[in-house]
Amino acid sequence: MAKNQDGYLSAKESRRISKENRRITDQYEKRRKRRNVPESEYTTQMKDPANAVEFDNLHTYFFTDTGVVKSVDGVSFEVPIGKTVGVVGESGCGKSVTSLSLMQLLQRPQGQIVEGAIRLNLGNDKAYDIAKTPADKMQGLRGNYISMIFQEPMTSLNPVFRIGAQIDEVIALHEGEGKTKEDIKKRTIEMLEMVGIANSEGVYAMYPHELSGGMRQRVMIAMALACNPKIIIADEPTTALDVTIQAQILDLLRSLKDRINSSIMLITHDLGVIAEMADYVVVMYAGRVVEKGTVEEIFAHPSHPYTIGLMASKPVVGKKVDRLYSIPGKVPNPVDMPNYCYFKDRCELQLPCCSGEYPCEISLSPTHKVSCYRYYEENRKAGE
Repeated sequence: MAKNQDGYLSAKESRRISKENRRITDQYEKRRKRRNVPESEYTTQMKDPANAVEFDNLHTYFFTDTGVVKSVDGVSFEVPIGKTVGVVGESGCGKSVTSLSLMQLLQRPQGQIVEGAIRLNLGNDKAYDIAKTPADKMQGLRGNYISMIFQEPMTSLNPVFRIGAQIDEVIALHEGEGKTKEDIKKRTIEMLEMVGIANSEGVYAMYPHELSGGMRQRVMIAMALACNPKIIIADEPTTALDVTIQAQILDLLRSLKDRINSSIMLITHDLGVIAEMADYVVVMYAGRVVEKGTVEEIFAHPSHPYTIGLMASKPVVGKKVDRLYSIPGKVPNPVDMPNYCYFKDRCELQLPCCSGEYPCEISLSPTHKVSCYRYYEENRKAGE
């Protein structure tokens, strides 16, 4: 990214970047909007049929007027069938962009999947690569196979339509064939009752502003689960809720997951929610996965310095401290990432060799993997 002496882009340089970005994104958009694409182009095979989704070396970039933002920069992890995978990390680390890549809901044309694969298990030995799936095919996958509970229900619900009409629309669009309006309404009321809304008939006729935050979040969950999806993406589903309502929503999600045998990809900042809900944990930092493993491995043996810092920064019941720990420094500029470990400049455990290229993934156990120079064989021996 070229800058003038004051550290700002010149108008000429900004125009050049903008023109180059348009050229690149036009190519991606042209490919994505093709019609009558043969199914063989986006049909694939799951590496493990026990997985609902496999992210394999996913790169999702945003082509902005100041340069290319590498929001997701080579992310690989799996979501097993019937399990909950917690994705944790600070704001801007790429958690939500990873999930939006799976839904193909990126802000276009700036946001594009430029490399890698997202394998979606459709059952019966059939799988699609979402990164190559055309836009018209995604309409049948969203809702039926993948659903998303968005972060803020008030902005996700349409303020001018009644609650019932908004859930009816989802059911009519995805499962409406051969159903009357009465059948669809009956299914909507069933869904509202399923998420613990007692006055389901009354809520059906209400507008979003007439409901509390917890009730709106329940409506969003009802909408997401209306078509019994295989994968539920919960993007910080409890952010705006108080602690008691938060516990109810998490219990609800857990029981519904078991009832319809789906998988949950749970995106959150809250390590307490992860400890309670998740089977596996993926820790992201600056667009990359720095550590992943089972919830026991991550919480009992955090290995990456960033994960250790996250664990140290949460309050512990019964332990009195004058001041909570916070990780020093700040995240590197996403437009101009360093060519060494992204966490090095904030790391209190760094080694001389950390100035080398980005560390590769090391297996500490069959399920526990970490990207850090401290676990390279020669460094382990030196530390013994």
